[in-house]
Amino acid sequence: MSTHDTDAELGAESVKRANADLVRETTGYAIGGVPPFGHATRTRVLADRGLLDHDVVWAAAGTPHTVFPLDPKTLIAHAGGTPVDVRERTA
Repeated sequence: MSTHDTDAELGAESVKRANADLVRETTGYAIGGVPPFGHATRTRVLADRGLLDHDVVWAAAGTPHTVFPLDPKTLIAHAGGTPVDVRERTA
């Protein structure tokens, strides 16, 4: 999926990666340790549909050195996530 297609799917004019300050401000965590839920503010969570191709995924648990396993459907449900195509595609 191209960036243009992703923008349309999300209802946004443009989509870009958040910088470290915005991530910390909205989630309460540093990049590399952001868990999929338990954020400091109400945050829209996008989950790449590719996660559903796995039996188990490992998610950050608040620090860059801590993770936990969960099946992807449960992870997305607990996070209140929206499955979309968000990963970057190579040409």
